Amino acid sequence: MAEEESKSFSVELSEKGGIENKGFVQNETLNECNANSQEEIPETCAVGINSATVQNQDCEVLKPFAGMPKEVLLKFSSQARYKVTREILFWLIIASTPVLVGATIAIVAVSPKCLGWWQASPIYQIYPRSFKDTNKDGNGDLKGIQEKLDHIMYLNIKTIWITSVYKSPLKDFGYGVEDFRDVDPMFGTMRDFENLIAAIHDKGLKVIMDLIPNHTSDKHSWFQLSRNRTGKYADYYIWHDCAHTDGTITPPNNWVSVYGNSSWQYDEVRKQCYFHQFGKEQPDLNFRNSAVLEEIHDIIKFWLGKGIDGFSINTVKFLLEATHLRNEPQVNKSQNPESISAYSELYHDYTTTQVGMHDIVRSFRRTLDKFSNEPGRYRFMGTEANNQENIEATMMYYGTSFIQESDFPFNFYLINMENLSGNSIFETVSLWMKNMPKGKWPNWAVGDPSTARITSRIGKEYTNVINMLLLTLPGTPTTYYGEEIGMENIATENVTFPEKSPMQWNGNLHAGFSEGNLSWLPVNLDYQNVNVEVQKTQPNSTLNLYRELNLLRNNELPIHRGWMCYIWNDSNVFVYLRELDGLDKVFIMVLNFGQESIIDLKAVVSELPSEATIRLSTNFSNTGKVVNTKTIKTEKGEGIVLEYKTRKTVHTMETFQGKCFVAEKACYSSALNILYMHC
Repeated sequence: MAEEESKSFSVELSEKGGIENKGFVQNETLNECNANSQEEIPETCAVGINSATVQNQDCEVLKPFAGMPKEVLLKFSSQARYKVTREILFWLIIASTPVLVGATIAIVAVSPKCLGWWQASPIYQIYPRSFKDTNKDGNGDLKGIQEKLDHIMYLNIKTIWITSVYKSPLKDFGYGVEDFRDVDPMFGTMRDFENLIAAIHDKGLKVIMDLIPNHTSDKHSWFQLSRNRTGKYADYYIWHDCAHTDGTITPPNNWVSVYGNSSWQYDEVRKQCYFHQFGKEQPDLNFRNSAVLEEIHDIIKFWLGKGIDGFSINTVKFLLEATHLRNEPQVNKSQNPESISAYSELYHDYTTTQVGMHDIVRSFRRTLDKFSNEPGRYRFMGTEANNQENIEATMMYYGTSFIQESDFPFNFYLINMENLSGNSIFETVSLWMKNMPKGKWPNWAVGDPSTARITSRIGKEYTNVINMLLLTLPGTPTTYYGEEIGMENIATENVTFPEKSPMQWNGNLHAGFSEGNLSWLPVNLDYQNVNVEVQKTQPNSTLNLYRELNLLRNNELPIHRGWMCYIWNDSNVFVYLRELDGLDKVFIMVLNFGQESIIDLKAVVSELPSEATIRLSTNFSNTGKVVNTKTIKTEKGEGIVLEYKTRKTVHTMETFQGKCFVAEKACYSSALNILYMHC
């Protein structure tokens, strides 16, 4: 009995001394040393890790138990276990650390620059007055844009361009600004604007807006102070003496405004003439006055502070004029100088693109850069120069390799193209690509608020193929609202800008644009069939084709950022290829801008496979078909995207040297599934 009791010796602290256990563990047994003896148990019984180490004590080895004190724990932890394995793992970790760090640095070093948000997505341009009316006054408003953000998401577009919403007398449709720091009441309030910006950003979208620095409205407070020669504002505009006799004005020179007639207007208050490149209600600011430049910088900061992601800066080539005021040369030297009244009758050597103008634009860039320090918050700057007659002058707005100017000058060359054919499309695209500075990013537009819509300009049958061109060329495409459903100009007399007709949302009254009694412009009569709601349900609609093309652009690297090579062009078709080094997937676009055509692509590119698959077609029923590359047939206005596999890149072939272009060069590694620069 005594023997059993001795074996169940409690782990509690013995009143007579014994083995100390600072953690109670039920049912743990601990043997006494000399249990039958009345002698005091030693202070420390050999808590052996190895029983062979127990010396001169007749006690069993103490095993690990839950709640053991630190002293006991340290005795167990002092014996090595898996020593060799641990050492091997330790040194492997030490050796692999610099390898991993080096590999990371190498991957970062060879990786191409990620595309910016302004490069990754098309831009959707909105004329706010015609987009969506929410207060039933017949005019679109800021709340209307917010209400329709899901439509832009449906199109897979991430960037919105909102044209002028500044407070304005609405001369020239809002481009004569009365207050650069306020929203016109027609569109809503500043709170509406702030709510719109927040909603846009909540959906992961970006937004840019117009900036019109060249001139103001004659209602602007600056002009009112200037005409009264008040303080610093006296020279905010360009004033000059001019003869004014019996109601007849003799201007300082022969300069003509863009809208025709003299660009000088006499002011009865100041008794001088002020200069205006556009309407007489839009006096030009004097950018040779540093205070004016500082005012514009403050306006840029104001809107960036509101959350704007960038600007389209209008009419930049007009910012400076020559100070000598000499007459501009006549186009027709035999014309009577007194009869000159049209803008096209003069060479505008002294009123556009003057020395120092680009310095002003670059200063705008520097201000935007100060707001671009946060990750993901790069502030975009595009310029609208419209130097249609001078491509070299347009390219100067890109800046240089050392000094950045605009991210790109907006490209309106496809809009201004007069004759449509495969050859003319090729020439227009090639004009931009071959003149664009190396390493810069192209962009394209086929519609805007001042030009007839695609469908009205070139015909309904070419609407889809022009959208296919827009979304498969390299660079950033810009889509004017309504082009995604093929809207036409309204056929109504006495309408100055029929391309600004209200957006056609559905078949309801006013095409769903407004629930009021009237809209500011009539809705096109075709709205019952040409609207967003109807086209969403039609698989072969312009809307769904646009959406599929944009998905293709976003999901396929060769189209998103690969090489473009010209393959063929004639009076009917324009054919080009998109490929990426290291990727065996290649796309060929065959776009018909003329009549029915059959071409032999195999004869043009001998390395082509004998067959290719139609990845996407303006005729959805052809999508997925396999075609013979020797006989590619397209109907009038048809466009097809062919896909095939090959490891032989066209841009490296001698035949196509000088016919291939790439903006942000990248190569694909299938082994690592990454992009890298040095191919």
